[in-house]
Amino acid sequence: MSDNPTIDVDRLAGWLDGQDVPGKGEPIQASYISGGSQNAIFRVRRGPLDAALRIPPPEAPESRDGGILREWRIIEALTGTDVPHTPAVAVCEDKSILGRTFYLMGYVDGWSPMGLVDAKWPSPFDVDLEARRGLAFQLAEGIALLSKVDWQAKGLQDLGRPDGFHERQVERWTGFLERIKGREIPGLDDASGWLRRHRPLDFVPGLMHGDYQFANVMYHHGAPARLAAIVDWEMGTVGDPKLDLAWMIQSWPADTSDDAALSYVDMRGMPSRDEVLAHWSHVAGRQVDDIDYYVILARWKLAIVLEQGFQRAGNDEKLLAFGPIVLSLMQDAADLAESTSYGA
Repeated sequence: MSDNPTIDVDRLAGWLDGQDVPGKGEPIQASYISGGSQNAIFRVRRGPLDAALRIPPPEAPESRDGGILREWRIIEALTGTDVPHTPAVAVCEDKSILGRTFYLMGYVDGWSPMGLVDAKWPSPFDVDLEARRGLAFQLAEGIALLSKVDWQAKGLQDLGRPDGFHERQVERWTGFLERIKGREIPGLDDASGWLRRHRPLDFVPGLMHGDYQFANVMYHHGAPARLAAIVDWEMGTVGDPKLDLAWMIQSWPADTSDDAALSYVDMRGMPSRDEVLAHWSHVAGRQVDDIDYYVILARWKLAIVLEQGFQRAGNDEKLLAFGPIVLSLMQDAADLAESTSYGA
């Protein structure tokens, strides 16, 4: 017997009958795809309708219902843009239907780097290194296109607080760290002090993903590499899109030609960091001369985010593994702050 979660397909079918979506009155099929403590995803098929349903599990905090609506607003706002995304289908705030707020988005027939076995890319990207380079360029292009979305015209003015975005970062996150802090983190004071004294060359507010990396995109099957959709918008906001770029490249291997480029994906044969930055710059129409500022901020911020998991790890081996990663990230941020010529 499967332990996978289920949804009430009869109640879902009744609700769908009242929505402007195809398949009214036809049999409905729902199958569990994946999930965790914050979200569950089901594939829902009904006649011509082929969608993915995203819903918090029963044990998730009530705040996740608001998060679901936030994700929905972003996905809906991407309609009509050239940003690869899952099409917005329908949203339900009536918790009497399935117990939680949920939305449906178009099902994407593609593949996710998170589904790789032993970090091995699917064919032909496993052996064709030129095709593999395209995966990286497409990854960079996705957020370059996202940075160009007119978020004000899309009605997302209240999604974030872009005014004072950089001025708030250090105080906000160091305050958060003080509340959870259980150990000294070398490099924290040096990196924090540097960030207090510096700002980017230009700040153009825009829509950002918040956790942009290979793990949160999907690709179309086959070559050439084509990004099918940016997914998992839990951290989406209006802020500084260039921080997404730094988040993506902050751990990009210095040398992509040897086994040191193996992580949760095989980065061997990928373009250099400078090539990726140049591609983002070309598509976004923005300079990247201040990228060191953003990389320092990304490493510093990620260290604090992961420290939260480490502090509540208990006996969870996955969370305990964050411990040394936090120390490495923060020291890397401090070392870059000391060595960079930016803002000197």
